[in-house]
Amino acid sequence: MTCMMQAGLWAATQVSMDHPPTGPPSQDDFSEVLTQVHEGFELGTLAGPAFAWLRRSLGLAEEDYQAALGPGGPYLQFLSTSKSKASFFLSHDQRFFLKTQGRREVQVLLAHLPRYVQHLQRHPHSLLARLLGVHSLRVDRGKKTYFIIMQSVFYPPGRISERYDIKGCEVSRWVEPAPEGSPLVLVLKDLNFQGKTINLGPQRSWFLRQMELDTTFLRELNVLDYSLLMAFQCLHEDERGLGSSLIFRTARSVEGAQSPEESEAQNRRLLPDTPNALHILDGPEQRYFLGVVDLATVYGLRKRLEHLWKTLRYPSRTFSTVSPARYARRLCQWVEAHTE
Repeated sequence: MTCMMQAGLWAATQVSMDHPPTGPPSQDDFSEVLTQVHEGFELGTLAGPAFAWLRRSLGLAEEDYQAALGPGGPYLQFLSTSKSKASFFLSHDQRFFLKTQGRREVQVLLAHLPRYVQHLQRHPHSLLARLLGVHSLRVDRGKKTYFIIMQSVFYPPGRISERYDIKGCEVSRWVEPAPEGSPLVLVLKDLNFQGKTINLGPQRSWFLRQMELDTTFLRELNVLDYSLLMAFQCLHEDERGLGSSLIFRTARSVEGAQSPEESEAQNRRLLPDTPNALHILDGPEQRYFLGVVDLATVYGLRKRLEHLWKTLRYPSRTFSTVSPARYARRLCQWVEAHTE
């Protein structure tokens, strides 16, 4: 399947290179569907012009995007501790993350896409994972498989020592750690993080404020069950205390304000001069990779019934299926309690 994905994405990206966006996406751009027929399969590109504009706004060159996702090297299979049946892949350079999604989840993402783009325009340094493409793959006229492409939060991966997926609750939030010396890379969960803190130093206030802004936005979309991804990397001695050398890099974010007042309203910060700067915060001794992912679960009838069932089964424990308002508030409280 990955070989078909690579060939299809190469051709799909070529379309956006041949017809680059000339301005912000229109309503038609958000609803456009392009189907390209290849030998043995079809690849669909949903809202292609809108995503092409978003990638350009993020400073991502289409040539680099095409080279990373095309046939230049094999995708890496990502072993997830998630309960979902989704498949996870990384591009060969580990810069981009691919995940299969259900049809309903894709519909939710596309319905929210205009507001998602607006949120990134208002808050260019948002912690929300950057969604870069939504596609479908059909093999031999079979059932469509949908998948999304995101900028990987855990990039560049070198020297990362720990990875976590945080939801701010207890039920099913423990992963058995890999044995010492094992090459297996696991993403741990809330209960694995007990007794630990994130030491952000002076960047803590920015982080708390941005979490509040992003979770408020997701609450307004009636979304829940998203995660805060975290990873840690020890800073070398010569990397510590480099706050004075940070650069205010607006060109690498979504287009935004210029004045100090507008920058404050958008909650901008000084970005480190490093790849993936939007998801990286440096503390006094550690570099933190931080991003909010999984934005496609809405609080509909199914989730309300699941909430009722879990309330009866786990009367004194916290679980993920709660109202969007409570979910947002609880995750922000977890962040405040575990940062310094």
